[in-house]
Amino acid sequence: MARVGLILTPGFADWEYAFIAGTASPFYGIDVRFFAAATGQFRSQGGLAVTVDSSLQQCLEWKPDVVVVIGGMCWERVEAPDIRDFLHASRSSGATIAGICGGTLALARAGLLDTVPHTSNSADFLQQNAVGYEGHTHYRSSAVAVVADRIITAPGPAPVSFTCAVFEGAGLSSEITSQFRSMLAVEHGGLLSPTKQSIR
Repeated sequence: MARVGLILTPGFADWEYAFIAGTASPFYGIDVRFFAAATGQFRSQGGLAVTVDSSLQQCLEWKPDVVVVIGGMCWERVEAPDIRDFLHASRSSGATIAGICGGTLALARAGLLDTVPHTSNSADFLQQNAVGYEGHTHYRSSAVAVVADRIITAPGPAPVSFTCAVFEGAGLSSEITSQFRSMLAVEHGGLLSPTKQSIR
């Protein structure tokens, strides 16, 4: 069974992980688990109280196929957790690394965006909030997720294309993810295409 590890922080963005957590296991047979740099109880951006009792070390030991850093305003603050070593260790063990919205800042600080095409909320968002970020020449202004060299990035308003990219990173076929995207696009008249920019 494919494995996806979701990394949460206090104030995590409720909508950015919902499609992954809500559909991966019951519909697609993907094992999804939650992890945090500082375990315990905290609240989402929308006020949902959660308890995350699995650490980043436990995530490494679990060996997920995809590590997903969920966004939230915490990543823009001085007290944002430093997860660089964890991200590099996860990538070295073979995991695809994904970040959405503020979660892309964690990837940028780790240097994972310095040499691959990527996106985020904006180029300025990365420049102003990610100390050490040197990937500005590889930035893509994209409304949908960008996938390159086992790195997935997306702006906050793109949870659908992000979910599709994460699912493909976990091994689901493009046919299945296309069906998933189309189902969610129906209420918008099918206007959620393309699903991502793939750069190989």
